[in-house]
Amino acid sequence: MKDLGLANQILGMRIIRDRSARRLRLSQKAYIEKILEKFGMEKTKPVGSTFASHFKLSKTQAPKTAEDHEFMANIPYASVIGSLMYAMVCTRPDIAQGVGVVSRFMSDPGKDQ
Repeated sequence: MKDLGLANQILGMRIIRDRSARRLRLSQKAYIEKILEKFGMEKTKPVGSTFASHFKLSKTQAPKTAEDHEFMANIPYASVIGSLMYAMVCTRPDIAQGVGVVSRFMSDPGKDQ
């Protein structure tokens, strides 16, 4: 058996040690960048708030016409929510409120009119 030294990464999370401050941090930066690219959002700008107060979701936004249902069928809404939930559970509890709100509409999401 051989000692491979300190772990730098585990399950896609980078391990960052600061021995002087006695801190250990986990980072999913590469994972977040990968899901942003996967869903075509790599050029979006970061914001300070995880969930804007003006952002409102309601059942009235659910698709009503066949055209709306067809449009939303091409949007990977559940996949996006699942990716966000993985990040939330592992290293980003700060996004829990926003993920919780948008996940309520997974069964019948609609576009904002």
